[in-house]
Amino acid sequence: MVTDQNDRVFAREIIREKIFHFCHQEVPYCCAVVVEELRYQPQKDLIVVKATINVERESQKGILIGKGGRMLKRIGSLARKELEEIWGKKVYLELWVRVQEDWRDKDFVLRDLGLIG
Repeated sequence: MVTDQNDRVFAREIIREKIFHFCHQEVPYCCAVVVEELRYQPQKDLIVVKATINVERESQKGILIGKGGRMLKRIGSLARKELEEIWGKKVYLELWVRVQEDWRDKDFVLRDLGLIG
C-alpha cells in the first residue's frame, strides 16, 4: 500500500480505527488521538509510538480504559499488530487517555492537536 501520509498521521488513524471498532457509538466522535512520540531504535530494530487519546468527559475515559484497563489494552494490542504488519518492524505502543473538557469547541486546542491550521 502506498500513501502520502507521514507515519504519525498513519499511526493516529490506525489507533482511531481501533477505537471505532471497539467502542462503536459510545466514544469515537468525542476523541482525538495525538502521537506524542514516534522514533526508531535501530539497536533494537524497534519503533516506539507514544500516543494520547483526548476525550471530553471522565465517563468517556472510563469507557476507553475499561475494567482493569482491558479496553485500552485491546485497542493498543490490535493497533500495534497492524502497525507491525505495515511497517515490518516490532512496535512498542504506549497509549494514555486524557480528559480535556469540550476540546472540540476550542480553536486553540484543535490547533494544538493539529486538527486545524
